[in-house]
Amino acid sequence: MIIRRFNEQDAKEVSDLIRKTIRISNTKDYPAELMDQLIDYETPENVLQRASWTHFYVVVDNEQIIGCGAIGPYWGKEDESSLYTIFVLPEQQGKGIGRTIIETLEMDEYFLRAKRIEIPASITGVPFYLKMGYNYKNGITEPDEEHLIRMEKFR
Repeated sequence: MIIRRFNEQDAKEVSDLIRKTIRISNTKDYPAELMDQLIDYETPENVLQRASWTHFYVVVDNEQIIGCGAIGPYWGKEDESSLYTIFVLPEQQGKGIGRTIIETLEMDEYFLRAKRIEIPASITGVPFYLKMGYNYKNGITEPDEEHLIRMEKFR
C-alpha cells in the first residue's frame, strides 16, 4: 500500500470510489434521495476541479485506488485549512487506511501552516474524526443545512 498525490488519470477511479462509498457507507445515516444527489455530483470532473485547488492524495494497493483525501485552504485563509473528500472503500474500512490518510494530510504544508483545521464531516464520519482528535466546532453536534457536522482541530 502506498499513498501518493492524485494525478488527472485518477479522476474516474476516485469518482467511482467516492460514489461506491457513499452508496454503501453513508446511506445508513442519510435519506436515499440526498445520497443520490451527492452521487450524481461526485463526477470525475468534480474530482478534478477539487484537486485543482487542494493537495489531493490517493491510497493505492495492488494498482487499485482504495482511499483518498484532500486538504486545502479554508476560504482562502493562510492560517486555516480544511480537510475534504476523505473516503475509503467500504471493504477496506477498519484497516487503518483512514488513519494513514489523516496522518498524511496532517504532514501537508496546508496543515502545518494552519492554526485551525476544519472538516465538513458526514454523520457517518464523525466517530472516526473524534478518534483522530477533531472536535465539534462551537459544540454543535447536529448536522447543518448542508447535512454536515462541522469539526475542527487547533494546532
